[in-house]
Amino acid sequence: MNKHLATFRLTAIIAALLFSLAFAAARAGVDPGMDFADGHSVYRFYCYQCHAYAGNAQTLSSTYLNPKPRDFTRESRESLPLERMLDAVREGRPGTAMIGFGEVLDEAEIEAVVWYIRNELLGNPDANAKYHSPENGWTNHDRYSAAFPFVSGEISLTTPLDELDATQKAGRELYVSACVSCHDQPNSAEGEAIWETRAVSFPRRHYSHREPPLDVVSSASPYARHEIATIPENMTDAEARGMKLYQDNCAFCHAPDGTGQNWIGSFLEPKPRDFTSQEFTLWKAPDAFREIVRQGIPGTSMPAWRHVLSDEEIDAIIAYVGVAFRA
Repeated sequence: MNKHLATFRLTAIIAALLFSLAFAAARAGVDPGMDFADGHSVYRFYCYQCHAYAGNAQTLSSTYLNPKPRDFTRESRESLPLERMLDAVREGRPGTAMIGFGEVLDEAEIEAVVWYIRNELLGNPDANAKYHSPENGWTNHDRYSAAFPFVSGEISLTTPLDELDATQKAGRELYVSACVSCHDQPNSAEGEAIWETRAVSFPRRHYSHREPPLDVVSSASPYARHEIATIPENMTDAEARGMKLYQDNCAFCHAPDGTGQNWIGSFLEPKPRDFTSQEFTLWKAPDAFREIVRQGIPGTSMPAWRHVLSDEEIDAIIAYVGVAFRA
């Protein structure tokens, strides 16, 4: 695993956890019409990222957490008393990734989600609450069946391409470009998984958007537009190198178009720097800009890159930002 991939994977893990935190911290930013009518809806909005739709905690984020999220299918009402569950949702569990939702959910919603877990998921290994369902926007998931053997590990990513037929090659490409962001485990144990530094899946029915969908396939609406990289004309060699480094490392939070309004960036607080804003002038002060990138910004999601990128690579990124976004 190269240094850029390692940094991206760490960022992806943090971002997965931030989804839950951001949902909690920024519920005021969700459409006012959001109405959690039942515990199932609350669970699908806040809990599935770590505990899985089926409650078995077989999620990508769970593979990186210690201790791991609770597997509700292995518990019982006796092992998880009602008051203990209510308290966990209200206050969180210190020393774990379980945050408290007492400031986010009202008491009725807390009780509703706890009772949903107790009635539907506790001790139920056969819970049929899969993510890829029509209720979650996946009306014809079988159309991706060519990728299923790579998701399950039935076909290894290391299989030579000349040993794959046309359908398998198409399935491999689909897996690598899309499914791997969540389904990397069958292959990652062998170091085979190839991660893309772009969001490949956007929210489908977690909340409504005020704009008509821009992505008619995924119903992703506002986010797809910010996944288009800005490519200036007549770049120098340094600026072109900086563009690749930016897209491979920085675009995950700041967006390929520099706005920070992509899927990941929209959940971070404080927001990632919008390089397209007229208020952003650090490109005029490369020394100060370089130190921020090298050292990071405490109290934000901006990490220190000095152990990942060389000063020359950072300078190339700054050169690219200067020509790509300052207009």
